[in-house]
Amino acid sequence: MTKLSLRLKAIADLIDDNTKVIDVGCDHAFLDIYLVQKKNCKCLATDVSKTCILKALENIKKAQLEDKIETAVTDGLQNVDYKKYDYVVISGMGFQTIQKILMDNYPNKLIIQSNNNIEELKMFLFQKYKLVNEQVVFENGIYYVVLYLELGEKKYKKEDYILVKGNINYINYLLDKYNHIYYKLPKKHIVKKLKLKYKIKILMKYKKTLI
Repeated sequence: MTKLSLRLKAIADLIDDNTKVIDVGCDHAFLDIYLVQKKNCKCLATDVSKTCILKALENIKKAQLEDKIETAVTDGLQNVDYKKYDYVVISGMGFQTIQKILMDNYPNKLIIQSNNNIEELKMFLFQKYKLVNEQVVFENGIYYVVLYLELGEKKYKKEDYILVKGNINYINYLLDKYNHIYYKLPKKHIVKKLKLKYKIKILMKYKKTLI
């Protein structure tokens, strides 16, 4: 059985058994192999890098799963009929890359893990999607936020973009980060400081509910 990193395991845990999954930016296809072995999924592993796909194919062949995992060299969801799949996973990329991939593409179910700009990512996604689940994973000194979304409408408050609920360690991390930036910013950056102060206020208010 393929062993996953905590980040990839959090993604895998959000996916139902016996489903079809597109793994965009699959790297070495570890997630795909695990999903087939553990959850009897069928996967399409894609990557813009031909080198990554060759490595993925090597791993797939070692696991003897060529009949369950297809591969494709493509940029994002280009030339992919994602409507035939239950989930689209996009992980290990930055916000702008994710935004580019999803521009004019609307899979029914999305699992997203961005390396940065979580607030901006939520603002973008919440225009078309409703948040079903969000988790924080801490691995190798880094916090990873994993979002599971489905197509649909829902009203969100400003604090919904700022908060990732349920993880006090991540809340403390954000408070330290925003306080550090706030006190380092010169007074002339009054708008930025006010925005940071608002975020700190929201985080502090939510933190009290967790203590």
